[in-house]
Amino acid sequence: MKTHTRVVVIGGGVVGCSVLYHLTKLGWSDVTLIERSELTSGSTWHAAGGFHTLNGDTNMAALQGYTIRLYKELEAITGMNCGLHHVGGITLADNEARFEQLKAERAKHRYMGLDTEILGPEEIHKLTDGMVNLEGILGALYDPLDGHLDPSGTTHAYAKAARMGGAEIILHNRVLETNPTKDGWEVVTEKGTITCEHLVNAGGLWAREIGAMAGVYLPLLPMAHQYLVTDDIPEIVDILKSGREFPHVMDPGGESYLRQEGRGLCIGFYEKPCEPWAVDGTPWDFGHELLNEQFDKIEDSVNFAYRRFPVLERSGVKRVIHGPFTFAPDGNPLIGPVPGLRNYWSACAVMAGFSQGGGMGLALAQWMIEGEVERDPRGFDVARFGNWTSPGYTVPKVIENYQMRFNVSYPNEERPAARPFRTTPMYEVFDGMNAVWGQQYGLEVVNYHALPGQPRFEEPSFKRSNAWEATAQEVMAVRNGVGINELQNFGKYRVTGAAARDWLNRIMAGRIPKPGRLSLTPMLAHSGKIIGDFTVTCLSETEFQLTASYGAQGWHQRWFDQHAAPGVRVDNISDTVSGFQIAGPNARTLLSRVTRADVSAEAFKFMDARRLTIGMANCLVQRVSYTADLGYEIYTDQMSVRHLWDILNEHGADLSLRPFGMRAMMSLRLDKWFGSWGREFSPDYTPAETGLDRFIQWTKPTDWIGHAAATAEKATGPKRRLTQFIVDATDADVVAWEPIWLNGTVQGYCTSGGYSHTTGQSVAMGFLPEGTITDGLQVEIEILGYRRPARVTLAPLWDDGGRMRA
Repeated sequence: MKTHTRVVVIGGGVVGCSVLYHLTKLGWSDVTLIERSELTSGSTWHAAGGFHTLNGDTNMAALQGYTIRLYKELEAITGMNCGLHHVGGITLADNEARFEQLKAERAKHRYMGLDTEILGPEEIHKLTDGMVNLEGILGALYDPLDGHLDPSGTTHAYAKAARMGGAEIILHNRVLETNPTKDGWEVVTEKGTITCEHLVNAGGLWAREIGAMAGVYLPLLPMAHQYLVTDDIPEIVDILKSGREFPHVMDPGGESYLRQEGRGLCIGFYEKPCEPWAVDGTPWDFGHELLNEQFDKIEDSVNFAYRRFPVLERSGVKRVIHGPFTFAPDGNPLIGPVPGLRNYWSACAVMAGFSQGGGMGLALAQWMIEGEVERDPRGFDVARFGNWTSPGYTVPKVIENYQMRFNVSYPNEERPAARPFRTTPMYEVFDGMNAVWGQQYGLEVVNYHALPGQPRFEEPSFKRSNAWEATAQEVMAVRNGVGINELQNFGKYRVTGAAARDWLNRIMAGRIPKPGRLSLTPMLAHSGKIIGDFTVTCLSETEFQLTASYGAQGWHQRWFDQHAAPGVRVDNISDTVSGFQIAGPNARTLLSRVTRADVSAEAFKFMDARRLTIGMANCLVQRVSYTADLGYEIYTDQMSVRHLWDILNEHGADLSLRPFGMRAMMSLRLDKWFGSWGREFSPDYTPAETGLDRFIQWTKPTDWIGHAAATAEKATGPKRRLTQFIVDATDADVVAWEPIWLNGTVQGYCTSGGYSHTTGQSVAMGFLPEGTITDGLQVEIEILGYRRPARVTLAPLWDDGGRMRA
């Protein structure tokens, strides 16, 4: 074994081999994979081998499509057989909500280049040769790319392609230690020590143990999964004789997936009485074993399957496969640079390895070699879970995700496991005011306050929910009086040091303000893509406060650490500093009552920042608001938050002060077409496409990150541009990803939308090709399978900014 290599990949499952291959494909040949046993040990060898493109995250769906198309390329490169069967896949809908979800997914596929279609019962009957009991079935989504393969053959094809690119693979060599060095990592194995610049944890079932060697906790858990393979079935034999194959059938209502296996069928289950496996750690001597059969936990699922697929009841069971595979708390992979560790990469929790393994290998290789990923990686970025995660959180969330894997996924759904966990000093106060809670980055956040007599639960729906009236009242409380909302769910950072301004000028594309002022600025990757939209507040020439999305903390802090500079310190103060925003026409009156300072319009201008004493609390007050109304953000330390609330609540009683939640906030921001992080602003987009280029300071002398790419796009202009729409909707508004039809073809898609309670209109934001956008342009937006008339509007829905600046 060599003593040094550029990259060490630990783990020889399908994901580790995919990472190794993609590193060579992108040009790095000095790469080594170390496997404790044989390739495919752990989960890969006993996988059912199915693959599909269906995924609610459009970037994940695209990477799954890449994975599936890659297999023929692997066969051509290596001459090996991956055992490909592109038989097509059918996902059944047995209720209206599930059918709405499938129609929404089909709509996304229109602009993703995926050739899916909605089927009716007669078409399902024909494609499945009458082998599906269609009682209660409303329809299905059909994807011709779906199919299955040989897990072992595919993994070995990845490995051979990697070897052809110069990679080395070392088997039967367990890793004992991983130690950081000045230039990378030292990997101590049974066969000796090897040093490397980059270390990839693709440990699969052992990823937790490998991570612990480096002092990191990876939130994942193996779950025991069971599927059955039948004896020969005459109906399948007849299909084969006709030169065809039986398609995949996903039956979410029955928690099962079904596919052909030889001359019989294979059926697997995501049963409710599921079993977490090796909760306290995976034994090192486990590898090519299976777990004992447990028919009792799938008894109800099997009985349902017999009703849905009557042919199964007449078939014998040839074998039972019962083995573990890993999940993250939300079911998505854990990929990318691990925050807090230099050149340590995660490639774990890829539970759908043969749907996602190729795309995840490509993403990690791009990240490592090119510094960023071609597609927005936030859905699978390991940084989406902070250092607050623990096994006590992971276990119930993984169990919940497994149990609900085939449940309908609603855009407003808040799943209950492991909650409440992280709360603020205001939790009991707002809970006593009928708060209906959401969750962001583990934190409990108020979505809205239920009205008297209403249930304290938002009904999951693709349409307008039971939160409608409460949200409307909270919106109008802001517009007509003064609303109050907690600021905990902002990410907050303190930047200090003699070189702080210079560092910010390099990290941020926009203007860095003078003392006592704040500015808005995008933060860009080297490619010019948006990786953050920030408020920068200058407290002094050596102290600044940054605010951004709370859920992006791991992402942003990692970026700051990667670009650390002498003379600058960046502290994440997201959970030590909190406070409230107050907004509405009475906001200034309220503020004037609780401080002795002059907060008149002349003394405290829009985008000013002041240190004020409010009651007994020392506060930072900023005159800015995401509600598009007159407003202030008031920050203080967590120990003073309850006192600050008491003071504001007492003095605002006669001003109609009312708490409002995130549902109201997301309606209010649409009145001024304010974009939202993760929707309008993300690493999929550039400043010129989204309008954030108006906040770039093009003339500053510092060569800020993303300068070259942004300047090049400025010269040529973007190919698409974000715009706004008023939609003729009925009972369902735009959420995100709905296609926009123009002149009979899909030419764009929505990024977000909702209902403007201020103006009484359904609205949306989305992209259209540059050159097509004119005020009043008539388009159609497809919502839940129906093309709704919509028109472009280039003016704000409400107010021209006068209220904010008054």
